[in-house]
Amino acid sequence: MKDILKERIILSLKTVYDPEIPVNIYDIGLIYDIIIDEESNVKIIMTLTNPNCPVADSLPNEVLDVVRSVDGVKKAELELTFNPPWTMDKLTDEAKLELGLL
Repeated sequence: MKDILKERIILSLKTVYDPEIPVNIYDIGLIYDIIIDEESNVKIIMTLTNPNCPVADSLPNEVLDVVRSVDGVKKAELELTFNPPWTMDKLTDEAKLELGLL
C-alpha cells in the first residue's frame, strides 16, 4: 500500500514546476525523500535550487497542497533543507533530456 501511495505522490509532484527550470520539481531532484508512516502520514524532504530562489516562500506550500490532495494521504508535512545543497547532478535522465543535456 505504501508503494502505491508513494507512486501517487510522485505523480502529483511531477505536476509542480520550478519557474526557473522548465522541468518538474521531482525530475529536477528537489525532492530528497518521501517518508510514509503506517497511518499514511507523509513527510516530504525537499530543497530549492538555491536559498534565494524567488519562489522560496510559495513553492513549499504548493508542494504541500499537491501532496495533501493525493487520495490516501492522511496528513502531510514538509521539511525544507539545504543540506546537501542542490546541484545539477540531481537531475534525472528525463530532466537532462528535456533540458538538452543528454
